[in-house]
Amino acid sequence: MRKISKIAVLTSGGDAPGMNPCIRAVVRTGIYHNLQVVGIRQGYQGLIDNNMYDMTTRSVSNILNLGGTILKTARCIPFKSDEGMEIAYKHLKEHGIDGLVVIGGDGTFTGALRFSRKFPDISVIGVPGTIDNDLYGSTYTLGFDTATNTVIEAIDKIRDTADAHDRLFFIEVMGRDSGAIALRAGISCGAEAILLPERATAIDNLIENLKAGQFNKKSSSIVIVAEGDKTGGAYELAEAVRNEIKFYDVKVTILGHLQRGGSPSAFDRILGSRLGYAAVNALIKGETQKMVGLEANHIKLTGLEEALNQHQFKLEEDLMEMSEILSI
Repeated sequence: MRKISKIAVLTSGGDAPGMNPCIRAVVRTGIYHNLQVVGIRQGYQGLIDNNMYDMTTRSVSNILNLGGTILKTARCIPFKSDEGMEIAYKHLKEHGIDGLVVIGGDGTFTGALRFSRKFPDISVIGVPGTIDNDLYGSTYTLGFDTATNTVIEAIDKIRDTADAHDRLFFIEVMGRDSGAIALRAGISCGAEAILLPERATAIDNLIENLKAGQFNKKSSSIVIVAEGDKTGGAYELAEAVRNEIKFYDVKVTILGHLQRGGSPSAFDRILGSRLGYAAVNALIKGETQKMVGLEANHIKLTGLEEALNQHQFKLEEDLMEMSEILSI
C-alpha cells in the first residue's frame, strides 16, 4: 500500500455551500494523521500557476458558516490538455505532494480521472460538491440542501406578492440537467406546476391546469421551471401562457446565482465534514480514483469513472406523482 505523507486540496467548477466545511475537515483530518496539507487556490488553474500554500489548523478556523470556498475556484481550459496536466504534475512533485482531494462536480471529476490515469503516482479522491445533486454514488451532493432551502425562502416571499396581486409567477431555478432542486422546492412551496427536464410537460396541459386552478378560485399560481427543462426557459413559457390566460398578471423571476451563495445549512456543514474526513482516510488506506459519497447515511466509495458514467439521479417517481396530485 502506498504511503501518503503530503496531501493537497482544491475546489473546482461551480462553488457550492458546504465546500468550506469540507476543506476544514480535510485539513484537520490530515494534520491529525501527521500529514502535511497544502491548499491549492483557483482549482486546477492553481495547479498550473503553482498557486499553493501550506495549511494549518488555524488556516480553516471560523469557516464552517461561510458560503463559497476560501480556496476560490475557476474553470481551467489549459488543464484539459496534456501539456497543462504535465505542468500541474511538475508542480505537485516539486511540493512533494502524493495525494490530492478534489471537491467539485462532473467536470472536476473528469479532469481528476484523466490526470490520475496519466500520473498514477498521485492518488486522487473526489468529493461531490455541486448544487445540482447529479452525481452517481451519493444521495446528496454538497450544496444541494442549502440551495434548495434558499429557493424555498425566495418562493415563499414571491407567493406573498403573487397573492396580493392575483399574479402567476414563473420562477426559474438552477440545476443544469437535473430537476432535483425544482422538484423539492416545488413540493415544499405548493407550486401549481413543476417543469422538469426528467419529465415532459406539454404547454397545452400546463395551460389547462392553470385554468382549472382559476376555476377553483386560486388567487395566485406559482410555476417552477428547472433551467434544463426541454419546453424552454421561464420567459418563453410565460409568453406562451400569457397569450392564452388573461385572468392572471403573468410575471417571471430568474433566481440565478443567489442559489449558490449563503451560509451552508446544518446538513451541508455535516455532510461536508463527513466527506472531507472520509476523503483523507481513503487516501491513507491507499485508495485512488474514487469518490466519497453518502448513501443510506453511510459513507460509500465509488469509482470516479462509475460516478461519471452512471448518471444520477433518477428523480423519485413518488415525489413526481405526488407533486401533481398535491397541486390540484
